[in-house]
Amino acid sequence: MSRPRIVVVGLGDTGVLTAIALRRHGDVVGITAKPEFVSGQELGLRLARPEAWTRDYRIAYSRFRGLDRVRIVHGSATALDTENRTVRVRLADGTAGDGTVAEEPYDVVVIATGVTNGFWRHPTLQDSRGVDADISLPHQHIADAGSVAIIGGGAAALSSAAQVAERWPDKNVDLYFPGDRALPHHHDLVWDRVRSRLESLGVGLHPGHRAELPAGDVAGGDGGDAANHNKNDDDDDDEHLTSAPVSWTTGQAPTTADVVIWAIGRVTPNTGWLPAEMLDDRGFVRVEPTLRVAGHSDVFAVGDVAATDPLRTSARNRGHLLVARNIRAHLQGGPLRDYRPPRRRWGSVLGPLRDGLIVFTPPGRGVRVPAPASDVVLQRLITHQLIYGGVRKRSR
Repeated sequence: MSRPRIVVVGLGDTGVLTAIALRRHGDVVGITAKPEFVSGQELGLRLARPEAWTRDYRIAYSRFRGLDRVRIVHGSATALDTENRTVRVRLADGTAGDGTVAEEPYDVVVIATGVTNGFWRHPTLQDSRGVDADISLPHQHIADAGSVAIIGGGAAALSSAAQVAERWPDKNVDLYFPGDRALPHHHDLVWDRVRSRLESLGVGLHPGHRAELPAGDVAGGDGGDAANHNKNDDDDDDEHLTSAPVSWTTGQAPTTADVVIWAIGRVTPNTGWLPAEMLDDRGFVRVEPTLRVAGHSDVFAVGDVAATDPLRTSARNRGHLLVARNIRAHLQGGPLRDYRPPRRRWGSVLGPLRDGLIVFTPPGRGVRVPAPASDVVLQRLITHQLIYGGVRKRSR
């Protein structure tokens, strides 16, 4: 009996883990708009120290031992044909079918295309030059600025404020958020400790500021990879950060800064390639508790694109392992298990600063990991070797 063919659409943070977890259960094909793994994690580190970020969060697919048996297709999914069980893909190299399009048949398909948020996560079909520009240009804009304003109260905004302030202590760095406190989905104790650290880094904190959104698509929050529109790699990337005054719907006078980083949590699911009946009223994929797409026994969704709960937490809570387990059960005719979302967000907030990393538990307790242990134990051993199943050293 032939092995089932499993197609994973989107090889970002959740998709690559899903493909690795499925590799023993069938012939796996991964479809990705990026030429390599480009994580959406640790925005602050990416902006302030892109060389450190690149070391751990931009990885050639060929370096993942767990992807050795996975066929990688560099292209954007443009349609899902559930009747004929195929995914239509516009290839990056333009070599198949009519010159630009190929069809990938499946027995099971996993939707892991994530969301667009801000300037750091988008479904653009890119080559390596495009990824280089996405990383280097925002960093250079901030490096050249004397003042930086960060808009938003989530982890992406707070990590940006902390990392920029630590990297350039002479800059004026200010954080604006709408509530009395930032991190509304974390335990109160997390905000108390993070606020203290931000103040020690010289970040100006401005609660009660709700921004009036500017024209254009500059706002974002937490998301993923791959698939419903394209952009020329030579396009000007100056729109990634803004410099216009920020107006407030809460009555304060407009704020000016040399660079404004928008990280306000507005996300757009990358689902323009999917049938409308699969989507909820916000465009996210409607899933059953088992992560199976409602009404389609052979279609699953996981990560930020899947409407599991208001925070779409299957992206961060071992959802990839559950979807792999349930696909195996589906193929064998066994029962599927339900996903149970956590009540609070947890994990790192500010990212790896020069003196180490603080990881918060769901009850709000912070565990400090010194920088050497964070680099060697967390990244090299736990993340690269255990979670990713082995990552080869970078070739010279």
